[in-house]
Amino acid sequence: MDPDSSRCPASAGNIVVSVAEPAWRRLIPGAEALATRAGRAAGANASIVLASDRMVQDLNARHRDRNKPTNVLTYDPPAPGMAGEIILALGTIRREAAAAGRRPAHHLAHLVVHGALHLAGHDHHHPGDARRMEMAEARILHRLGVPNPWKRT
Repeated sequence: MDPDSSRCPASAGNIVVSVAEPAWRRLIPGAEALATRAGRAAGANASIVLASDRMVQDLNARHRDRNKPTNVLTYDPPAPGMAGEIILALGTIRREAAAAGRRPAHHLAHLVVHGALHLAGHDHHHPGDARRMEMAEARILHRLGVPNPWKRT
């Protein structure tokens, strides 16, 4: 899939979800609605693709020279007023959720919010930036009724 293929003019909060990997619907009933809610809560203007690990690995190799799947990829909009793209890898998200003892639906919501914040200009390469991004994620997830993934218990 070309990362630019599903971008369309849209306004902030406009979310379009496509399911490229049907197993998302088995893992998380209502995955499209959850991704839409999470994207809107984060103020995203994005196309969200619920993909396979293979699709994400191919994109990661092509665009980031990393030949492995990752949980989420984001692509900035090609021009002002156009949508960005958030692409999520089913297998990676399933494994991460299991390893962290989290519900897959909660992890999906978290990573949609994470991707939306990247599209809004947030980053986590430096400790202060990472902390600000984590706090923003926690606030948005709280509004969605999703537990804070950063809370230490």
